[in-house]
Amino acid sequence: MKFSLLLAMLTLVNTNTFSSPDIENSSATLALKIPGNPSKSYDLQYESCNEPVGSYNLVSSENDLPAIIYQTVETNETTKLITTKITATGDIYFNFSQKIQSDFSHDDCQFYMPGFWYRRNLRSPKGAPSFHTSDSWIVREDRLSTPLTGIYNETTGAYITATRIDDFQHEALTTHKEGEVIISGKTSLGYTGFENINGKASLSFGYPYREAPKTYIRKLTLAPEVCAFQHLSKGETITLVWEIKQNKVSDFSDFIKQVWEYSYDLYKPSIVNTTYTSDKMKSVISNYFTESLVDNHALKYMSGVHLHIDDCKSTGIAEVGFVGRVLLNAFNAMEYGVEQNRLELVRNSQIIFDSYLKDGFTNTGFFREVVNYKNNTEEHNLSIRRQSEGLYAILYYLQYEKKQGRKHPEWETKVKNILDQILKLQKEDGSFPRKFKDNMSIVDNSGGSTPSATPMLVLASAYFKNNKYMEAAKKTAQYLDKEIISKSDYFSSTLDANCEDKEASFYASTALYHLALFTKGKESMYYSDLAKKSAYFCLSWYYTWDVPFAQGQMLGDIGLKTRGWGNVSVENNHIDVFIFDFATILDWLADKYKEPRFTEFSKVIKTSMCQLLPYEGHLCGIAKTGYYPEVVQHTNWDYGKNGKGYYNDIFAPGWTVASLWEMLTPQRIQLFLK
Repeated sequence: MKFSLLLAMLTLVNTNTFSSPDIENSSATLALKIPGNPSKSYDLQYESCNEPVGSYNLVSSENDLPAIIYQTVETNETTKLITTKITATGDIYFNFSQKIQSDFSHDDCQFYMPGFWYRRNLRSPKGAPSFHTSDSWIVREDRLSTPLTGIYNETTGAYITATRIDDFQHEALTTHKEGEVIISGKTSLGYTGFENINGKASLSFGYPYREAPKTYIRKLTLAPEVCAFQHLSKGETITLVWEIKQNKVSDFSDFIKQVWEYSYDLYKPSIVNTTYTSDKMKSVISNYFTESLVDNHALKYMSGVHLHIDDCKSTGIAEVGFVGRVLLNAFNAMEYGVEQNRLELVRNSQIIFDSYLKDGFTNTGFFREVVNYKNNTEEHNLSIRRQSEGLYAILYYLQYEKKQGRKHPEWETKVKNILDQILKLQKEDGSFPRKFKDNMSIVDNSGGSTPSATPMLVLASAYFKNNKYMEAAKKTAQYLDKEIISKSDYFSSTLDANCEDKEASFYASTALYHLALFTKGKESMYYSDLAKKSAYFCLSWYYTWDVPFAQGQMLGDIGLKTRGWGNVSVENNHIDVFIFDFATILDWLADKYKEPRFTEFSKVIKTSMCQLLPYEGHLCGIAKTGYYPEVVQHTNWDYGKNGKGYYNDIFAPGWTVASLWEMLTPQRIQLFLK
């Protein structure tokens, strides 16, 4: 008999939590493909078995279905475990799909797929997945930091999630990326997402993977949908498991928090066993400081932008912040050179600082952010992020030098000038424009990059003992609280995209961490609470599971574990080692709020991000020792080269080296204060 399975299935045992939303119906479909022919879909009906309770046969009204499908539903308080077993009665190529339709009005809902989809992705342009293109999306699981989809009802506070449970050991290649494709072997990857069905928000999931209405193959490039088919031999059985969870929360931020904690508890990511100590990592990475030095131009710098992975040769670009991080790398090299008595590192760093002091400023005193000596061009649109990152590095350098008894009054004058210029750019609401000209005219008024300014303002206040910088930093916190954190709208912190991104929540947490450390009492706790709230959004971008790779995909062949790596943004769908202070912040939050998940996941991050350390005999696809890779392509997406299991052919080790170095140098801020 045909009936609504989920009407009963999603009734909570613990009804005191909230009134469970009624589920209008559940539907399932089995699509079968004969090679060389279009697939045929079979709508399935649920026939209840006498026992055990919660077991069903999924059958077709047509008699030629060459498979037996059996499903069980186990109830555990707020969760339902759906186990589906498909047994082939003949050789088949299949795709199984299931939909759970809620009673939530689709218009009342926000949606969540960790590390890929937040709310409605309306910050993203039409060339990336968003509501601009469709209000219904299903995607392959390896796009997501947890293979989960959540639907949050803003009107009632109720939410529902569907999460895939598997060992995720297998992946295989396909010859096409769109249309109906047959997988060349066995894959563990299914799909998940949400759909608008007659005005109601619905969870959709299945196996193997599908993507609709589009598949995202390249930066701002949507392609036709794809549907994959897995082979199942006669007599063979495959078991598929999803867990459905529902609860009620106060707002979208609390929704993200609860779902991340649930995801962490469900997947229990463990540390990645590597033999790399902090000393080993720094020793290898320091080769980048040596080999990347370019000293034949007015500006001396470490070449780390737009390098080719197969030669790592200089491209003639000096970039202060963002992906270049010239000044932060110079400081790290200097500090390390002194510690290890490597005078060449100290000398090279001083050459860089001296060249920027002489030739590194615009007519009005801002940092020259990007200078391309290869084609004799320069970036004239300045950014609050690069200026702030440059100042952050210089303030550390000046503080270090002061502790050694050396003063740099000319540098201090230059820094104060930039700081005073930046303060003029701050708006009444506390935000800073994202981009501007040297003459102070605004190019991009968006406030998304505002938190990148906070850490350097806090350091400036401490170094110069001038409270006006701290007051400006506190104004940024007011903006963050009102416009970013309270609205759960983390966007446009990265400079090569304009969308929801990891770095916005990362910088929000980092900004508030600095303010919490430099203030006391209730004020410090206020910043700490905000840092914790934004940290959950940042955590949501980091993988709790290991994406499978196919044999022949380099990252899989060398054994990369993706747990602990972070996705980048909606536009840039790859993982990278962007971490800087965040692991340290997690440890600090863990101690302050007695949250062991933060401590344990910090360990996962710190061990996992060391895996691709390139050295002789273990170069991991990179030409030179210590040039840590950047664009790690873990899903069906690329910048135009190589695809899943490889890097893009161009990368920027300037920031990856700086990021890892910060991770490996905890308590740096506390030492700044002493």
